[in-house]
Amino acid sequence: MFLSDKSFKSEIEKGSLIVKPFDPACVQPASIDLKLSNEFRVFKHTNHALIDIKENFGEYTELLKIDDGDRFVLHPGEFVLGSTIEWVEVPQHLVGRIEGKSSLGRLGVIVHATAGFVDPGFKGKLTLEISNVGKIPIALYPGMRIAQFSVIQLTEPAETSYGDSRLNSKYQGQEGPVESQIHKNYHPRAPAAAPSDPTGTQR
Repeated sequence: MFLSDKSFKSEIEKGSLIVKPFDPACVQPASIDLKLSNEFRVFKHTNHALIDIKENFGEYTELLKIDDGDRFVLHPGEFVLGSTIEWVEVPQHLVGRIEGKSSLGRLGVIVHATAGFVDPGFKGKLTLEISNVGKIPIALYPGMRIAQFSVIQLTEPAETSYGDSRLNSKYQGQEGPVESQIHKNYHPRAPAAAPSDPTGTQR
C-alpha cells in the first residue's frame, strides 16, 4: 500500500520517516519530489579493456562539483552518477521507491538504471544513475526537481534492516554519488581472528 500525501507527512512529523531538508511544496499526491545535488561522478577514460566486477582496480570515476547557478550538460548516450540533495532514512515498516520525473523522461533523461528500491533501514543520500537516451544534449541544474520518492507500507516491520552487520550493505550513510562497490560481493571481509592465549588454548 502506497502512502498518500497525508500519510507521508504524518510519518515525517512523527520522525519515523526522515527526508531532510523537507520541503512541503514538493509533496505530491503519493510521493515527494527530490532535488538534484551539485555533485556528479563521471566516468574517466581508462586503458582497462573492461570493468571486471570481481576486481577493485581503483576509482574509474571522478567527482565533479558544479557551482551554484551553473549547469551540467548530459550528452546523448552519456551515463553519470548523481545524488539527491535530501538525506533519507527509511524505518523498518516502510520501503521506498525512487522514480524519474515524467517531464524529464519525455526528454530522454533516465534517473535510475535499476536501483529504484530503498530498503527499510537505509540512511543516506540517494545515488542517481542518470543517462540521456535522447539525441540532444540536456542541461541539468543543481536544485532542480530530479526524481520522485514514494513509500510503501510493509505487511509487518522487516526483521533485518539495510546496514545490518548480517547483510552485505555497501552504501549505508552515503553522502553523495558513490561508485559501484560490487567487487565487495566477491571479497567479503575476513572474520576477526580470535585473541591469542598464552596458555596455548582458544578463548
